[in-house]
Amino acid sequence: MKKKLIKNTSGHFAKVFQKEPDHIFLSPGRINIIGEHIDYNDGFVLPAAINKYVCIAISSNQNSRCKIVAKDLNEIIEFDLNDELVPSKTMWINYILGVLQQFKKEQALNKGFNAVFSSTVPIGSGLSSSAAVECGFAYAMNVLHNFNLSKETIALIGQKSEHTFVGVNCGIMDQFASVFGKKNHVIKLDCNTLHYEYHKADFKKYALLLLDSTVKHTHLTSGYNDRRNEVEQGLAIIKQHFPEVKTFRNCTETMLFDLQERLGETIFKRCHFVVKEIQRVQDAVTALSNADFVQLGNLMTETHHGLSKEYDVSCDELDFLVDSVSTNDKVLGSRMMGGGFGGCSINLVVKGYENELIENISAAYRSKFGIELKAYKVKIAKGTSEIKIISKKKN
Repeated sequence: MKKKLIKNTSGHFAKVFQKEPDHIFLSPGRINIIGEHIDYNDGFVLPAAINKYVCIAISSNQNSRCKIVAKDLNEIIEFDLNDELVPSKTMWINYILGVLQQFKKEQALNKGFNAVFSSTVPIGSGLSSSAAVECGFAYAMNVLHNFNLSKETIALIGQKSEHTFVGVNCGIMDQFASVFGKKNHVIKLDCNTLHYEYHKADFKKYALLLLDSTVKHTHLTSGYNDRRNEVEQGLAIIKQHFPEVKTFRNCTETMLFDLQERLGETIFKRCHFVVKEIQRVQDAVTALSNADFVQLGNLMTETHHGLSKEYDVSCDELDFLVDSVSTNDKVLGSRMMGGGFGGCSINLVVKGYENELIENISAAYRSKFGIELKAYKVKIAKGTSEIKIISKKKN
């Protein structure tokens, strides 16, 4: 599938621009094993890059013009780098314009470019197709201009792009996972310091299966930003009463229960989820190290209940997907993944059982909601990188 994506993207570039691309980049989507909505709460997360990619075929030119082709959408946008870059009504281009604007602020972009991009990262499924686009183009600009920026800087550029041009005040996890991904490893990321550790993710006789609800409720962006505001209010109250608390990492359940009335029902629930989830990530790393996949699965399911009942970012469709496998002894754990209000559940499943599970859940889901379920078998993969182009032999 990866080879086919590269071939189709570079082939489309040659068709549109009448020449082969100078560079090809792959930028992966990501999963998060556990630690949802914690990246902007100074916690720890446990993401990994996956074998679903945005592929970018690109060449610089001798002027400041840029022409970007979204192959999957059959859309083309052209602009001049010297012009003021402002958000567009065409959403997909904003992820790229935001990246270019960050470079214009900090670096001198003196080369226009022609690019074609295509993707196997499902859009709207909680696999961070947006971060894959942002980091792919940031990585490409770094190479085209020989800036020699660090991976961390590239991830931060992608994050800032989403803040400024897309209007989602996202944390750093998605971009970091896309750039820093390592095959067969998860990343324990400290979202406060950006310190990270790789932990081997050998699931042995188990596999990761994503079940895509194929719904995306319209309050994702507003709901996401509301949660950020709520936990920020909660942390401010906690700090007033417990000055030793610098971040949620220093906060305990006991402190929250002491302040339950002061926080109010909603903000208490939000903060309680955050404190519990920060601890679950630590426990999940221990479970992985011990190859205790039953415990890992239990932690994943606990996370879903917290996201659904305390953080209120799930939806009927996702709750159904998780509840439907809750008594299945072939599924060790299941939870919603991503921002919420739609997207995928991530499931830790006995290898070889995936197809049967997909068939059973698809039928039940169709019967309940009248919606066709999608499913993705994923493996943990390498982060954003340039693909070596093998020159075609001349006759």
